[in-house]
Amino acid sequence: MQFSELPLSKSILKVLTEERYHRPTLVQEKVIPLVLENKDVIVAAQTGTGKTAAFALPIIQQLAKEPDSEKGEKKIKALIVSPTRELAIQIEENFKTYSKYTNLRTTAVYGGMSTKPQKDVLTKGVDILIATPGRFIDLHKQGSIDLHLLKTFVLDEADLMLDMGFIQDVRKIEELCPRKKQTLLFSATMPEKVNDLAKSMLRNPEKVNIIPTEKTENNIGQLLYYTPKKNKVDLCLHLLRNTINGRIIIFRRTKFGVDKLEKTLQKNGYKVTSVHGDKTQVLRNEAIDLFKNNKVNILIATDVAARGIDISKVDAVINVDLPNVPETYVHRIGRTGRAGKSGIAFSLCSADETSYIKAIQEYTKRPIKVIEDHPFALVKPKKKKQPNTISKHKKGRKSEASKKKKKRWY
Repeated sequence: MQFSELPLSKSILKVLTEERYHRPTLVQEKVIPLVLENKDVIVAAQTGTGKTAAFALPIIQQLAKEPDSEKGEKKIKALIVSPTRELAIQIEENFKTYSKYTNLRTTAVYGGMSTKPQKDVLTKGVDILIATPGRFIDLHKQGSIDLHLLKTFVLDEADLMLDMGFIQDVRKIEELCPRKKQTLLFSATMPEKVNDLAKSMLRNPEKVNIIPTEKTENNIGQLLYYTPKKNKVDLCLHLLRNTINGRIIIFRRTKFGVDKLEKTLQKNGYKVTSVHGDKTQVLRNEAIDLFKNNKVNILIATDVAARGIDISKVDAVINVDLPNVPETYVHRIGRTGRAGKSGIAFSLCSADETSYIKAIQEYTKRPIKVIEDHPFALVKPKKKKQPNTISKHKKGRKSEASKKKKKRWY
């Protein structure tokens, strides 16, 4: 199918042509017509399948049709709630690109930045608001957000929202919205909590489930290296020197691990930057811009960034530390091999992480190829035979003769 076969306006089709998007992904093909029919929709689809455009294009089309209000009188008509700052920025960029030939105004509000410039933009009026839960609630309490004209409410990455502990905030935001509205819920996985949330928020929703035949990891070569924990950084350097080229995202479990690896790679002459929760939003934005604009070719991140970074050409992902949740592994490796392109993922597994690998392989229903030929391989200890310390000839510790010699007190 071509985008021109979908019921999209000429101004949107013009942008898509300029951006060289000709064919919709499966999720876009199925979701766009439902959103245009004003239905509530639940979408289960992996990262990298084109979910943002699936809701952005029809929302822009619907809002652009409405009679234009005077400048400064714009009211929020679409609200997109996103779990991470990076993802909010990414969604804002997409909306601004797709609405280029309309006079719709979009902004994103998120924590880690001063509220004043965000309040100023809201005062001038916006049509589309993208927000992280905490900052939305803060600005609403301060009277900067008015939702009485809201038409569409989008909850993006609902499962990550719950994992990050935002469920109460999400319910609160939904209660602040008008009852009569269209609700769209997008999630990479559908655990019970997400289903419960959907039941309480959506009216007779259409369900779109992009089945695993289009799973992101099918385009991605996956390689597994068993190595002692103490050798992981050395093995990572070895792979960068001998095996991996191009733009690379490296994942670590902790902020400390990210900082330590960044310093090591810098000492070894690599152009590298990093993102994690302890960095200010300004520094996180700068790091992602450096990576996007090819000023550096390696980005080291914790899982907070696993879904928030949408960069089209990532050649490889390295999991220096393995995640203990299989879905997180899929989201991580989904940073490469996007939009049908191929990619490669390297995972370094220490002895204490073998149960994680087992869970990942069960979840993806696919074995990961093990590479044994490398200088930091994990050697399984051989079981030593316990020496027999008891003499065959003695029944006890003392001989009969010593027992006879022993003087007794009785």
